[in-house]
Amino acid sequence: MDIKGRCVVVTGAAQGIGKGLAQKFSDLGAAQVICADIDLDGAKLTAAHIGGTAIHVDVRQEDSIKALIDTVEGSIAPIDLFCSNAGILTMGGFETSNDEWQKIWDINVMSHVWAARHLVPKMMERGGGYMLNTASAAGLLNQIGAAPYGVTKHAAVGFAEWLAITYGDQGLGVSVLCPQAVRSEMTRGFEDSVASLDGMLEPDMVADCCVEAIKNNAFLVLPHPQVKDYMQAKAANYGRWITGMQKLRDRFMGR
Repeated sequence: MDIKGRCVVVTGAAQGIGKGLAQKFSDLGAAQVICADIDLDGAKLTAAHIGGTAIHVDVRQEDSIKALIDTVEGSIAPIDLFCSNAGILTMGGFETSNDEWQKIWDINVMSHVWAARHLVPKMMERGGGYMLNTASAAGLLNQIGAAPYGVTKHAAVGFAEWLAITYGDQGLGVSVLCPQAVRSEMTRGFEDSVASLDGMLEPDMVADCCVEAIKNNAFLVLPHPQVKDYMQAKAANYGRWITGMQKLRDRFMGR
């Protein structure tokens, strides 16, 4: 898909990857860039900088996502590209409270499901569109010290795969973004974490990778190319990969 002249929606646009995406799409001549975020003031700052439109959305609520889609489709333009980007990081393991598990599940997984539920049928009716879903390298590998994050990002990748399998040959482009560490408020304080092992990227670098993937209708977006090697090592010998991850656990968690 060529971004020029398109109507694009980005959730989580107040900062980080979402802000970087909004800026990049504006630079490439998108006709409309909708900056959506629960932080409306932050979204307004992003929108003001690029000449976009800010809309409040709480991606933990299906009704809020539906309202965002309905507002854009009804008052601005049909959505060509929807970037379901908002996400959160929750540290911990199985001891993490049920409420925290549910919160991260709704934001990191169900927000993608709800966006697709209310937008993909519209896209199919008019012949196609594009969904860019932000997951994480944790969805392909895992996340030491953060079971809720690793589990939900695996599910996010799985849902993106399902979308591509089900609609990818019917006009729907699907990409899933799986970076390691990217500089944002979410990663503040984790600059020396295991996710930063291969470096912490700036959001504009990640946005460049996304644009290239959208242009070529590439499913998997890996701003950190090393992740592909880790995936291949995992598939080649699962046991050895787990042993290696245990060593990383010891290195980064002080065991």
